[in-house]
Amino acid sequence: MKLPRIELSTISRYRGELMGAAMLFIILFHVYLPRADAFFGLRRMGNVGVDMFFFLSGLGLWFSWTKLLKSDSSSGLPSPSRRIREGLSSFYQRRFRRIYPAWLIMASLFYIPDFLNHGGHSVSVVDMLGDILVNWDFWLHDELTFWYIPATMMLYLVAPFYMMLIQRHPVYRWLPVAMVMWCVTVQWVTPIHQTVGHIEIFWSRVPIFFIGINMGEAVRRKDSLDGAAFWLLLLLFAMSLGPSLYLEQYRHGRFPLFVERMLYIPLTVSGILLLNLLLARLPERVCQALRFVGTVSLEVYLIHVHFVLRYIEPYRLGYWPTALLCIAVTLPLAWLLHRLLKPVTG
Repeated sequence: MKLPRIELSTISRYRGELMGAAMLFIILFHVYLPRADAFFGLRRMGNVGVDMFFFLSGLGLWFSWTKLLKSDSSSGLPSPSRRIREGLSSFYQRRFRRIYPAWLIMASLFYIPDFLNHGGHSVSVVDMLGDILVNWDFWLHDELTFWYIPATMMLYLVAPFYMMLIQRHPVYRWLPVAMVMWCVTVQWVTPIHQTVGHIEIFWSRVPIFFIGINMGEAVRRKDSLDGAAFWLLLLLFAMSLGPSLYLEQYRHGRFPLFVERMLYIPLTVSGILLLNLLLARLPERVCQALRFVGTVSLEVYLIHVHFVLRYIEPYRLGYWPTALLCIAVTLPLAWLLHRLLKPVTG
């Protein structure tokens, strides 16, 4: 049986749907489920949605960066250094406008009442302001309330320099291997672990972000894989999914989480390419629904746990009713926030 070629351009074509699916996985991960439940391991693996986001974000940044430099080059700027400065300025402004306004609103709505009610996240006015402005307690104490936002902004900060490096010296596309080695170092080299090990959740997601950047050019060129790659993708998917499920279902809490997140790297890449084959066969209405969730995914992330789920779970409705109700309540709120900030984010 001859299989069709696997088009890498589908990652870009279905980027909105993939982000929507990733956000749904994350919501399912956050809904409480007893460890004895047979679905516990699979539910725990919903946090692979974070890795999907980082991968797709990295890939999207490559598209944005190359388009930005091409645009600046054709605008008649006098020198390459000037083009780079202008490109960096435009790049950071766009990322800032997309993320920071929504973050500032929702962080203020969370941290100010928490501080006034002595909730324990912020111990002083200065600490509260630090949490609202840059979520500094994530970096200092691994405070995970909205950890994805400061982690993403840190990666956005260094991404242009990595992209310039691999444009000049493509061999540095191998740097994600060093990043995996760093994760091992952080876990088991005691002095380093004691210094920066508390943000393992960040370090273990760094490689997949830069792998996403690395794949950006192949996706932009619309490269494809031979149809036989389908079986390789299935193999990688099964070999990463199976051990991850076992670890979560039977050894949860008894292994370093970064080990599973290294398995998430091939799981994310192979899973996205296989999911694209499914998306191509789904009804358009389903794809539209996923694209909508992907469009408001930032707002959904900021809202769903601390402003919706925490008020639903005390009713003990059960896992799936709680998850579905959380989605049903969160999406309109996320859309309203998205529309409110549309004049700012563009």
